[in-house]
Amino acid sequence: MTTFVDRVELNVAAGNGGHGCASVHREKFKPLGGPDGGNGGRGGDVILVVDQDVTTLLDYHHHPHRKATNGQPGAGDNREGKNGKDLVLPVPDGTVVLDRNGEVLADMVGQGTTFVAGQGGRGGLGNAALASARRKAPGFALLGEPGEARDIVLELKTVADVALVGYPSAGKSSLISVLSAAKPKIADYPFTTLVPNLGVVTAGSTVYTIADVPGLIPGASQGKGLGLEFLRHVERCEVLVHVLDTATLESDRDPVSDLDVIEEELAQYGGLENRPRVVVLNKVDIPDGKDLADMIRPDLEARGYRVFEVSAVAHLGLKELSYALADIVAKARAAKPVQEATRIVIRPKAVDDAGFAVTQEGEEFFRVRGEKPERWVRQTDFSNDEAVGYLADRLSRLGVEAALLKAGARAGDGVAIGPEDNAVVFDWEPTMSAGAEMLGRRGEDHRFEAPRPAAQRRRDRDAERDEATEEYEGFQPF
Repeated sequence: MTTFVDRVELNVAAGNGGHGCASVHREKFKPLGGPDGGNGGRGGDVILVVDQDVTTLLDYHHHPHRKATNGQPGAGDNREGKNGKDLVLPVPDGTVVLDRNGEVLADMVGQGTTFVAGQGGRGGLGNAALASARRKAPGFALLGEPGEARDIVLELKTVADVALVGYPSAGKSSLISVLSAAKPKIADYPFTTLVPNLGVVTAGSTVYTIADVPGLIPGASQGKGLGLEFLRHVERCEVLVHVLDTATLESDRDPVSDLDVIEEELAQYGGLENRPRVVVLNKVDIPDGKDLADMIRPDLEARGYRVFEVSAVAHLGLKELSYALADIVAKARAAKPVQEATRIVIRPKAVDDAGFAVTQEGEEFFRVRGEKPERWVRQTDFSNDEAVGYLADRLSRLGVEAALLKAGARAGDGVAIGPEDNAVVFDWEPTMSAGAEMLGRRGEDHRFEAPRPAAQRRRDRDAERDEATEEYEGFQPF
């Protein structure tokens, strides 16, 4: 059974926000005590957290769907709904989070590093929060927003300072077992190592980690053998150590050609050109291995490699190798720039930024995109006429109607708010008009007549009084 998984596809869904409550306070002798509907609770987030005790993504391989809890709806008597509980998912150190298109969303290195993979939905406002001087007792509430749901890819890249690379059965597992306290599986057949092994090495005052990467073969960068699955585990390493078998029993192989093949695979994988290399000639305790090592060492040193002759079985040359790797790692750490504390950058919106955009997509069709309009649409209960009117007022105050008029929209044109796959479409009937054709005689504007019945009644009374005055003035007594 598989016990190590370093790449999974994970579906995460944050919790939905709870709906707001539309309620009116009632008690004895006070049947209409005003709105008292509470707000809905916030939906829970899906959060990835680096945990040093986790070394594999196996749990997410078996359970790839994860969902946080929803927020509870509000209730009467100004009772707010309970917030949903955040779902915390532990991941190994060195996990890279990508979207479905392969774009990196987060590189999680270091204990406690967090990344919000799914944002919980906002809770809807109750009618108590929507009350105002103009709307004293709203008969509606806002709906909770749906939580963010998406597919992500988790890739584990081992966090180590030194990577041992080489052909299968070159002695990498034996070498890491004697340099550190790691206990990998060791056997006399190829591909014994099926997962990367990590070990901690102490050399003087330097402590570093060393990784044993499963054996590479020709074509590993294209997916042959186990190479493609585990080449990603050498990306973070500061030093690459070529472990060459000087006592191989295969007649068509020799250490130099093995080195050339592995270097070709590393070059095709990419991104490892500037890493320092060290060559380890292993199994020199065997007479034929020692003779071959003496023969090829001048050639390797002429290429610029630092060469070490070791024997994992006889414990030969291990101290020199360990201290040499520690020196390279220490220099690499010293050359890294000092990490500064993350500064908070505030980027205020431009003064003329309306927060939305109107685009024409057809002769009589327009689309509105923006964070606020789309959120307001999601929070609207379209079965409630008062809620729809409230949405129309908000859009008008935001300037959506003015933008539609400027874009050339006319009454009856189709308008969609939101993306193509999830939009609200309606026939537009403007509630705001502005033009010379709406004006009458100078100083008069009949747009103010309809919404002011009291003024109309005063004008009717004045007209009746004028008629009565004219009749009285025209009356001639006998």
